[in-house]
Amino acid sequence: MHDPAPPDSPARRFGSWTLIAAAVAVAAVAFGYVGGWLAPQRLTPSKLVDQFQHNAGTFVGYRRNHAKGVCVTGYFDSNGQAQAYSMAQVFAPGRTPVVGRFALPGSNPYAPDSSVPIRSMALRFALANGQQWRTGMNSMPVFPVATPQAFFAQLQAQQPDPATGKADPAKVAAFFAAHPETAAFRAWAKTAEPSASFATESYWSLNAFVFVDANGKRQPVRWRLAPEAAAAGSEANKAGNANYLATDLAERLAHGPLRWQLQVTLANPGDPTNDATKTWPDDRRTIDAGTLVLERTEPQDSGPCRDINYDPLVLPAGITASDDPLLPARSAAYADSYLRRTSEEAHLPGSATPPAETKR
Repeated sequence: MHDPAPPDSPARRFGSWTLIAAAVAVAAVAFGYVGGWLAPQRLTPSKLVDQFQHNAGTFVGYRRNHAKGVCVTGYFDSNGQAQAYSMAQVFAPGRTPVVGRFALPGSNPYAPDSSVPIRSMALRFALANGQQWRTGMNSMPVFPVATPQAFFAQLQAQQPDPATGKADPAKVAAFFAAHPETAAFRAWAKTAEPSASFATESYWSLNAFVFVDANGKRQPVRWRLAPEAAAAGSEANKAGNANYLATDLAERLAHGPLRWQLQVTLANPGDPTNDATKTWPDDRRTIDAGTLVLERTEPQDSGPCRDINYDPLVLPAGITASDDPLLPARSAAYADSYLRRTSEEAHLPGSATPPAETKR
């Protein structure tokens, strides 16, 4: 048997460098795969955000989805009932400051409010212990698809034809035919009408999350913010007002705060937590966790929500992500959009004419 090479011998040094080089190569390949550079067919956050721009153009300085919106501020008043399921400080009795945002889906910040029936609410809870909870919700009970790949395919199918400026109905029909899981969303969309107010909408988490109590027990949940405001009482929704939602919101808040009840639904064993296209049975237990109170609204170009990335995976201790594949995809796409828009100079929304869009 040969004696091992001395620690400082050329052979030993060569072997060490070989191992280091191999480790670097493996890391580079893994990093390249994650970035999509070595796997062109792989869906990446950049590809997903690019597709939003292909569909609607690039509006410099704006979010690539949910581009049109307004800031809101207020607080969450917890009643303590969710503490039995989550140790998150936000559920301890008392108030937590909130910075939120109402918005429309889509990449065009100048789209008329009546162009889509969906409204969204995003919130950032600033907990007293320095942690944050961020959440983005929509005014529909289910999502169209269950995976990031299917969502990307939907965006591709809806990309406008250059000849008509509209999506090809045949491509859209083919997509839905290939994705029967969209049936629940399509059934909802058939009867959905653009509402007259952000204040009268319910907002669903859509994705499942997991509450964790002080003993480490895990409970899958979904939540909904249910409004207290009545649909009547605003004169903002008038013909020719493309921005009636912001006007209505300001009018309502001028008369006092707006409130929503945070209703947390507890899953039973076997309820799907990885599929946002499926609702849970109506008999699942729901607890009232407290009241969201919004007191003020401001324009998004100068308001406190402007620089917030409402990443749904920014979660405090006591709330964790479920196995829903849409959650990490949302987080990554939001980060990509955030980096793009914050590196650009935003146009003021009050300008006489919308800025010329640039298409990639």
